[in-house]
Order: sequence, then C-alpha cells, then structure tokens
Amino acid sequence: YVIIGSEFGGQLISSGQIANYTGISETTGIDMLENLKKQMDYNDIKIIEDEVTGIKKGPDGFIVYAKGGEYPTRTVIIATGARAKKLNVEGEAEYANKGVAYCAVCDGPLFDSKKVAIIGGGNSALEACDFMLNIASKIYIITEESDFRAHKILQERIKGHPKVEAIFNASVKRIYGDKFVTGIEYAHDGSKHMLDIGGVFVQIGRNPNTEVFESTLLIEPDGHIIIDCQTRTSECGIFACGDCASGHEYQYVIAAGQGCMALLKAARYLASKKDVCHDRMGF
Repeated sequence: YVIIGSEFGGQLISSGQIANYTGISETTGIDMLENLKKQMDYNDIKIIEDEVTGIKKGPDGFIVYAKGGEYPTRTVIIATGARAKKLNVEGEAEYANKGVAYCAVCDGPLFDSKKVAIIGGGNSALEACDFMLNIASKIYIITEESDFRAHKILQERIKGHPKVEAIFNASVKRIYGDKFVTGIEYAHDGSKHMLDIGGVFVQIGRNPNTEVFESTLLIEPDGHIIIDCQTRTSECGIFACGDCASGHEYQYVIAAGQGCMALLKAARYLASKKDVCHDRMGF
C-alpha cells in the first residue's frame, strides 16, 4: 500500500479541545495527533509527502496522479478531509495572515490581549472562542444565525462569559485595517456597524477537498463525494470516508469508523476473484 498526503494531521492541527471521541474523556487535536504519529511510527507506517492531482482508470485498476509522480494501484481510499470556508468579503484576502486567521489553535497566541472577532456560530466557532478565552482581552462572536448551533458543553462554557459578546443575525461585510486588521464592518438590524478589533477568526464551516475527483466520481453540489453505507463510491474499487464524503456529520469518531469500514471493504474488494465488479456504490 501507499499513503499519500501533503500535510500530516489534517484538521487535527487546528482542533482545540476534543471531548467527544469514544474512550477518551478529554484531549486536544495536537495531543491526539501526537498519539497517532507514535502509533504509525510503532507500526512503521510511512507517508509519501505529495499532492494528488487526479485519479484515472488504468490497465489493472487505477493510476493516482500527483505532483511528484504517478502511482498505479488496484484500489483507492479517499480520505482528503475538508478545509475552512472563507467569507469572500472585501479585505479578507488582503489581510490574510495579517489579522485574518482560520485556526485559533495555530494563530491564537499572536493575538494576546487583543480584541478579536470570531465569525460563525457552530462547533468550530465556539471551540475557537473557548481556546481564546485565556488569550484575547475581548471576544465578539458574530453569526448570521439567531442562536448558537454548537454542542451544549461548548455553549455552557461560552454563554455568559464576561469576555464574550455574541452578535446574532449579523453578517460581516468588510474587513479593514492598515498594515494589520483594525476592524470589521457588519450588518445588523438593517444597518451597518463598525467594530474595532485586532483580529478576525473565520469559523463558518468547511469545504471538502474533492475538486480533483470531480471528473472521476459522483459528487454532491456542495462538493462531498457520494458514498453508500459501505463507503463505496460511484466508481468500482474507489472508497471514500470522513469529511470529504457525504454524511455531513463532522466528527473524528465518525471519520475513524468510516476509515476502518473503507479499509475492510477495500481488502474484500482486492480479495475478490469476480470478473464483474459489485463494489460500486449501491443503495
């Protein structure tokens, strides 16, 4: 087998506290990542650092194309995960890495004692807020929703905290600054408001990393690879799991379970001697 990845760890790198993984009462993304790495080292599992650019059918299965070469294979498991969505508003690209960030765990310490805004109202937004409580001097949470959508345990930590001010039913229109972010403009109750801050954390969800598979597989309009309950895709011999696949429940325990399912199904597929492939997506 070959494992190909351009970044070891994926979304674990940017995850704060994790309190919903079976068998682990509480941990962090970085700690879980370190444990995974130790297990991989113990089992002598190596990763080829490369970026996949596409998959096509080959003479004996498939050819996985990457920037560093081509990899012939009989079967493929896609576990490319997802990435943070962007606001796509004025100033966001201009101030990226100059006050606009997408990972509180990665960049949070840079905003020590500053006022910051966190955009979003789901789990990722409140996880970012929870992480920033001991770093920022003031935290504004701006969301288009009328209430938070995060897990109850996160809401209990955030709601009523003296450092946190939630602004519901609001949307960011512009990010501005000088050399660094100094504020945002947002719409609320039919009028525009200005907010002086030193940083913006965009936490509005994820986009699946599936663009390179669009010509090979059936993919939902929002970019998720369509799979059935056995992780089979529309192409016989290709399986998908985790945040890149249909399901829309972004949990590490779900991704791990689907990954195990995909591996077992791929093994069964390889062991099959049938001339006709039955391991394509079926409902």
